[in-house]
Order: sequence, then structure tokens, then C-alpha cells
Amino acid sequence: MSKKVTISDIAQLSQTSKTTVSFYLNNKYEKMSEETRNRIAAVIDETGYKPSTLARSMNSKKTNLIGVLIGDITNTFSNQIVKGIETVTKEKNYQVIVGNSNYDSKNEDHYIENMLNLGVDGFIIQPTSNFRKYSRIIKEKEKHMVFFDSQLYEHRTNWVKTNNYDAVYDMIQGAIDRGYSDFVMITADPSLLSTRIERASGFIDALSDKGYDYKKLIIEQNENQIDKIEEFLDKAVDRNKNTLVFVPNCWALHMVFSAIKNLNFKMPNIGLVGFDNLEWTNFSSPTITTIVQPAFQEGVEAAEILINEIEGATHDEKQKTFDCEIEWKESTL
Repeated sequence: MSKKVTISDIAQLSQTSKTTVSFYLNNKYEKMSEETRNRIAAVIDETGYKPSTLARSMNSKKTNLIGVLIGDITNTFSNQIVKGIETVTKEKNYQVIVGNSNYDSKNEDHYIENMLNLGVDGFIIQPTSNFRKYSRIIKEKEKHMVFFDSQLYEHRTNWVKTNNYDAVYDMIQGAIDRGYSDFVMITADPSLLSTRIERASGFIDALSDKGYDYKKLIIEQNENQIDKIEEFLDKAVDRNKNTLVFVPNCWALHMVFSAIKNLNFKMPNIGLVGFDNLEWTNFSSPTITTIVQPAFQEGVEAAEILINEIEGATHDEKQKTFDCEIEWKESTL
């Protein structure tokens, strides 16, 4: 087994001190000549030296670790968020630790505590409605933080999100223009997340402004509720009217799609609209109309805001709202 290369070895081979090598590893080049930097870089490249994150954090009190907490890691939106974040962190020499809260406050608490113990420099979080209590704890520990997909109105915080309310409002207006007269929403409990509140409000307000009523079914996440959805739709939908079914939660769309198929509803007369799910909605039969969020760009923006704060480049709260796009497909008129 070959001997592990240490910072002392790098210093000796590059004919400089351990302190200078440490400065180099922490990107502190102010008092270092270009010749010294090149010499250290060449030795590191030749030896394949990998600095210890723990050792560096003990010396610099900075780990270059970022904790990313996702509500549901299984969907394309979350995957694209993480890809956007990692595009920036890789360039800036940060590493990412990802946790999946499953929108459960206990899981959220568990991941936050573990990430704090690992010494992360900051957090990018898709928060549950109970996260307000933890935001105070993180602030007391002087950790930087960016929320995505939600904003906490009563706190001065950094966040990036999409225009959920406007996107849904515009979609409903477009559906009315296309000839839909009956409307149904199948959703998780809207009160648990600000994102859900915005989407539900956009749906309700758009219909109210045009004088339309609607029917609603609330379902639970992590349960197969196709039978429940079928029973509801069978009673709620008049097959002789153009009815739009809106599903604001990406994890629920496949169940609603299956229920509509099982009931032999004829799409697009019985229309279906979801959020994201591009991994399959463009390949289903019929293809499904969706509101698409620029998730990758959200991830990039969140990471840039956080790293700028960690490195002291900015101290002002940053908020960014991205526009969604509506992709009208075969499931709607």
C-alpha cells in the first residue's frame, strides 16, 4: 500500500512551508508569488494529493460544505435544482450534502441537526411549514441560508422561487379560452407549504374572477390513492362537459392520470394539467399539459447567493422570482 501524501510532503516537495501550502489550499494567494503557486500546483498534480476536508475546516473554521435539503428528491424538479446547485459549487470548490425531508418536519429537524454537526457553511432548503422555528436556530449558529421553492414572509431571508400564483392563474385563463367550463383540483393539503398555497390561490382566484365554481379533493402523499381519486372523479365529472382537472403536486399526477384512464374519460374533453413531471409527461399517451419551472436556473441562483454570502461578497437579503412556462399538450383542448 502506498503511503498517503500529506501536506508536509507537499511542502517539502515544493520547497516551501506547510503554512504556505495551507494558504494555497484555502485560495489565499495575496502574499504568494505566481512561481510559488505554480510549484505547489505542479506537486499536487504529480502526487494526486487530496486535502482532508476535516483538517482544512479545523484550520480555517470553514468546511466548504453546503447542506441541501429537498422536500422530495424523486422528481425531476428536485434533480434539476441539485444539478444547478452543483454546477456552481463545483466551480467554487464547494461540496454538497443532500437530504430528503419528504416534507416531514421531523426528518427536516434530523437532517438539519446532522448537517450542523458536520459543520456545513450554509444551507439551501426547500422548507416545510414548520421550518420557521429552525431558521432561528440556524441564525443563532450564524449559518447562511437560502430557501428555494418557498419564501418565509415574516423573516428577512434569501430565497429563490417561481411565480406559482401567476403561472396557475394564466393557465386557468388559457383553459377557459380553450372551452373548459367545469374545473376540478386534486391536491395535497395546501396549507402545509407556501408553494401549495400560491398554486391553489391562483386556481381559485382565476375561476372566481370569471365567475366559475370548482370541485376539490385533498389527498395524502406517499399513499396509493388511485381508488379514492377514481371514486371522486366518477362523481365530480360530467362526461358531457369540457372539464379541466388540475393537479398542482408532481407526485400526484401519475395517480390522477391512471384514474382518468381507468374511468375511460376521453381526453382532451376531460383535460389534465400538472406541474413539471417532464420525465414522463412528454412520452405518455396522450402527452400531458404541464406548467414547467426553470428548476436548473433556480439551483444556480440559490447556490450563487449562498456562496457569495459565505465568502462575504454580499450582506443584503436576495430574492429572485423566475417565470414558469405552460406547455400545452394533447391532454387539453
